[in-house]
Amino acid sequence: MNRGPKESTTPDATGLLLWLWRGYLRRRTGLLLIALVFMFLEGSMFGFLSYMMKPMFDQVLVGGSATALVWVALAIFAIFTTRALASVVQKVLLTRISQLTVGDIRLDLLQNLMTLDSTFHQNFPPGYLMQRIEGDVESINKVWKTIITGAGRDVVALVALFGVAISVDWRWTLAALVGTPLLVAPAMLFQRYVRANARVTRDVAAKLSTRLNEVFHGIVPVKLNRLERYQWKRYRDLTRQRIRLEVKSSFGQAAIPGLIDVMSGVGFVVVLFYGGSEILSGEKTVGDTMAFFTALGLAFEPLRRLGAFSGIWQVAAASIERIKELLDMVPELRDPDVPKPAPEGIPGILLEDVFLEYGDTPILRGTSFEAEAGKTTALVGASGAGKSTVFNLLTRLVDPDAGRISLGGVGVSEMTLGDLRSLFSVVSQDSLLFDETLRENILLGQTGVSEADLDDALEAAHVADFLPRLSDGLDSPVGPRGTNLSGGQRQRVAIARALLRNTPVLLLDEATSALDAQSEAVVQKALDRLSQGRTTLVIAHRLSTVRNADKIVVMDQGQVVDQGTHDELIARGGVYADLHRLQFDDS
Repeated sequence: MNRGPKESTTPDATGLLLWLWRGYLRRRTGLLLIALVFMFLEGSMFGFLSYMMKPMFDQVLVGGSATALVWVALAIFAIFTTRALASVVQKVLLTRISQLTVGDIRLDLLQNLMTLDSTFHQNFPPGYLMQRIEGDVESINKVWKTIITGAGRDVVALVALFGVAISVDWRWTLAALVGTPLLVAPAMLFQRYVRANARVTRDVAAKLSTRLNEVFHGIVPVKLNRLERYQWKRYRDLTRQRIRLEVKSSFGQAAIPGLIDVMSGVGFVVVLFYGGSEILSGEKTVGDTMAFFTALGLAFEPLRRLGAFSGIWQVAAASIERIKELLDMVPELRDPDVPKPAPEGIPGILLEDVFLEYGDTPILRGTSFEAEAGKTTALVGASGAGKSTVFNLLTRLVDPDAGRISLGGVGVSEMTLGDLRSLFSVVSQDSLLFDETLRENILLGQTGVSEADLDDALEAAHVADFLPRLSDGLDSPVGPRGTNLSGGQRQRVAIARALLRNTPVLLLDEATSALDAQSEAVVQKALDRLSQGRTTLVIAHRLSTVRNADKIVVMDQGQVVDQGTHDELIARGGVYADLHRLQFDDS
């Protein structure tokens, strides 16, 4: 399993922006250009406003011109009106772009995560992945919100305002920027600090999500084992760690605007001392002076916001790196370059000298057996014998280290994953139901299923037996993980799904082991109906459920140690006979 990104180096800010642009923003080029036009309009109004200070003071307040009063007033009104309209339009457009972008990223993340191998999902718990999809992507959205509230506008405003300042006196402008070099090095250090801190913060946030996910999914064991205090303490410790990290991040983000305030103050003082003699001597008019200092004063706030944006960007950059890592991951189990078509009809199953290790632990050691087409074959043996691993190999949730597995003569690795898995229906001990209606849990996205076919499946799976007791029938919600239904009812829903899938191969993994005797009898009857006309492979610990199988394959420590019918295996003695004596006390 590929657990890391394709690239080992950490992208810089430019690289991350290019990745974001090429992957997601470029498709919104039209909307972006329109938004930029209105952003330019809004930002440039600051420059026009500061420029209007010159005629307002020189021609109106000092010169006393009534004509100038009218056109200056109208011009200032037009400036504010234009700014208001441009602000509304660009915010709406950028909000649409941001929501479309983060939506696309979330969809791509989910799509890619679902393709990754089982090993990946064993290493990364659901809460961790949920935090990646929700929390990390939301950090990107925060950058957009900052842009929406003025980053682009502020850049344009600064250009316009410094343009006005330069037009009044370029030397004064240079004097105002005298503190800028002192800002560069500390700002870079704070940016690195914020970005490094953000990576740790996101990891802690993922751990918090994982803890909540495990607590709520395991709420019954938590209660029964009196773990409420224990789990609360673990969550509290993570929460305190996150608070400390968030405070540190806040300090780093706030420090940059603070440095800008210091720089601005230094520049203001220098201009006053440097240009004060020109003001006092009258070399600069009142309008010149007001235009310059208005431009300088209006520039302070955009500078502070842009400084704050650099800190927010560092937080987002840490999240973008993590998102990019996940999107760069590829599954090891992929379709062959030249796939073969899936076998037609009802295929048999053949395992030939199959070996598999998980790490250094051998799971299968030369496993070989055949499940004949259209018949029922049972796998029995102690826990850890490798029975469930056989199911994982058949469906290519994992590939063997050596050996061959085939269906109807076609190797499972020679077909596309979609074609291979379309051959199987699986009913397991813990049939997963989604927090949807009963109908949606049975259909699972299938379209074109007639009501007659659905009714037949409900009858055959004995779902129709309990359907009248549900408040809304098929449209009744089953609850989170099917908690509104009993274990036997959930199993019958899973059987109804399998009947509607109508696949040629059926895999039954301990399908009745967790049920009481009455429920087991009903479910077993439904399973017998489901098995007809299919190649069926059964895993069972209860030997009574496989007594009538056409063949029983006995496994022990990853090897097939015996096979035959129930009567043949009992007559031969050995592992199967020992298991039978343990369960039925025949000794």
